[in-house]
Formats: sequence, structure tokens, C-alpha cells
Amino acid sequence: MADHLIIERLEFQGHCGVTAAERQAPQPIAIDLELEYPPDAFTLAAASSDIANAVDYAAVSARVLEVGRKQPYILLETLGEAMMAMLFREFPVSRAILWIRKIVPPVDGVQGSVGVKLERARPAMALDPAPAQFLKDSLPRLARGHALDIACGRGRNTLYLASQGFSVEAVDRDEPALADLKAAAAQQGLTSVTIRVMELEDAARPPEIQEARYDVILGFFYLHRPLFPALLRALKPGGVLIYETFLIDNHLRYQHPRRREFCLEHNELLELTRGLRVLHYDEGERRDGRGDAPAFTARLLASSGA
Repeated sequence: MADHLIIERLEFQGHCGVTAAERQAPQPIAIDLELEYPPDAFTLAAASSDIANAVDYAAVSARVLEVGRKQPYILLETLGEAMMAMLFREFPVSRAILWIRKIVPPVDGVQGSVGVKLERARPAMALDPAPAQFLKDSLPRLARGHALDIACGRGRNTLYLASQGFSVEAVDRDEPALADLKAAAAQQGLTSVTIRVMELEDAARPPEIQEARYDVILGFFYLHRPLFPALLRALKPGGVLIYETFLIDNHLRYQHPRRREFCLEHNELLELTRGLRVLHYDEGERRDGRGDAPAFTARLLASSGA
């Protein structure tokens, strides 16, 4: 039986109506929410007594109110879908039921409220893209331990490593993407994922990456050359760096990425990681990058000194 968080009669003054005149004046709107925890997430929250493992009802309430007050809406249906999208994007819930209603509707003869009830489940594929093929192929050469996924995005590779027994620290500056990752990890029962919002490219405030901490560091389809010295220092003795991103050929052939500096020159990845022991390196066109379109990439698997 599923576990639920219930919030009753959350009220705010909103602007919602079919006519411009109706939207002009604020009117009281009430919302009831029923949010379903992912499997085992409720048990984890109860056992840990840690709000980070729970669906924070105060945070949910604050964000629902923010969405409701942010702009006028013609239909309650539109408002409801906006709230649903926010809930699945920012909170680890697998299903949600919302009852949104006008408490004092401008309808003759109605003594109670008028509203809509929505029920939605988290899209199964939205947060579960396949991990990088190079990562899957390299898995037998990676020692189980503490991994760092830089510029992780929505965390396809983070989720994969966590499912394979790694403790993974996922960093990115994209807070909505990290919220998606947090929700996906909770939904899949992956408790070994740690998420950090981090700006990786601010020269005035370099990212804080602890030295000699990680057994595995991975970077896929991200390139900021000044970051490499810190990544190499962050590897434990014997730790492994696995990296793949676009070659200059991809820019010249497909105009992607559009900016040339986001692509590696030939053999440049070897220069950026000089001092590591190369376990595998190749360059070429392949279809196992992101999506089905072919891409020219460089791929490196290398270890620090034992």
C-alpha cells in the first residue's frame, strides 16, 4: 500500500478567470493535495528522521502558493497543470492528486465551491534516459566506492552508478535538473546519491572539490578546461577518471556545439589529463553519445598513480 502526504485547504488570493475582468480582481482559491511517496521512501524518511529524505510539506506549500500567485490564469486546468509540473520537477513524489477550486465562484446558484480535480503520475521515461554506453562498457574496470559526476544534468550516469553500488556525488549549477535527479533517485530507492549545486566555471570562486577523495570521477559532454587540474587532484591514488565529450570534428561537421571552444582538439584530452595512466583512449564517430544522432567524441579512461 502506498504512503501519502496530504495537505488540506491551502488558500491564497489568485487571479483566475475566463474574462479579463474576472482575472483583474483577486479571488480566494483553495487547494487540497495528496502526494504519493515513491516505494520505500516513506520508510527511509521515518527511519532517518531527516527532512531531506521526506517530502517537505512546508516547502511544497510554499511552492504551490508561489505558482498560484505568480501570474493570472484563464483556466483552473492550466493552473493545475503548472502546479503538477512543478511538483514532479522539484519533489520526490510518484503520483499527485490536486483539487483546485474557487471558494466564492462567480456563478449564480452555486452555494459551495467550483473547481477541478487532477490526478497525475510521474512520467516513467522522463527521468530515466539511458546511461552513457562508454560508462557501461567501462564498469568492470571501476572499483566500487565514492564517485563524482561533474555537470551531471538530470543524472542519467549518476543513477546508473548508484544502481551498481557506488556512492555518487552529483554536482551541477542547474537546480531544476538536480531537483529532477533527486526525485528520480528517491523514486528508484537509491539512497547513495548526494546532490550539490555548484558553479564550476567561476574563476573568482573556484569550485570546492576535495583532494584525494574520489575513486571515480566522470564527466560526459561537458568541457571547462581550467577544471581539469582540480579533477586530477580529487582522485584517490588508483582512482579512475572516465571522460567523453565532443571533438572538433563534430563542430565542423554538424555545427554542434555551436561554439568551437566547447569541443576538444585531437589528442587534447590526453594533454589535459597528463600524469594519469591511460587505460583506454579513442576518438571517432559513434552513435552511443547522447541520443541516436551520430557524434564525434573523444573517450578516455585513465587512472591516477597507485
